[in-house]
Amino acid sequence: MVDDSKKAKIEVVPEQEEEANPGIPKPGPFSLEMFKSTRDSSIAGVETLLTALPHHKLSEAKDWVRLHPDESKYWSTEFCFVNVPIKGQKRDMLHLISEELAKRYVQSDRILRFRLALATKPYDAFFLCHVPSQNLDNTWNDTNLRACLKGKTHWVQAASRKGENAEGYQITYAKDQDAFPEPTWPKQTLDELITVTFTGRMIDREDHLLCCG
Repeated sequence: MVDDSKKAKIEVVPEQEEEANPGIPKPGPFSLEMFKSTRDSSIAGVETLLTALPHHKLSEAKDWVRLHPDESKYWSTEFCFVNVPIKGQKRDMLHLISEELAKRYVQSDRILRFRLALATKPYDAFFLCHVPSQNLDNTWNDTNLRACLKGKTHWVQAASRKGENAEGYQITYAKDQDAFPEPTWPKQTLDELITVTFTGRMIDREDHLLCCG
């Protein structure tokens, strides 16, 4: 027969230990849950700022292209440019130049004039597109500009017709305009994007002309 006094003592001991340590939880089973990454790349209010962008004609994208639909905010006015030879570089580099300095120091046939528009290839591969603004009666400039304007609403490509012994660009449209997602246009202003792209390549003082030879 079990001694009743011993039985009572066995039942009371756990209760006394819990009362003496009320703030200590009992350990549960081990879990790796605490080590899981919960980083959210789409945190509200966070946007990756674009750095220097490529810049070229629409035809040089060699891919489908869209241009920003808001021409008033993401298409520039006409700018002046000049190609500058850079030591160690095989190709001259395009520089922005103030019109006053260009007229005074650069041969007229070396001054380039065109607009810049924010554009993208599929999946937000952004670039600054050279948009013609001079000699629009020229077939090359005319077809280039028409492709740029159509690119505000359609995925377009422009391919040279030189191989056909013809002037201008052949403009084609994607058969399925929903083949690619709509661009997620950046919130940076066009001025900000142009400034970061041409940092170190802006000729706005006479001493900068030393690089032009």
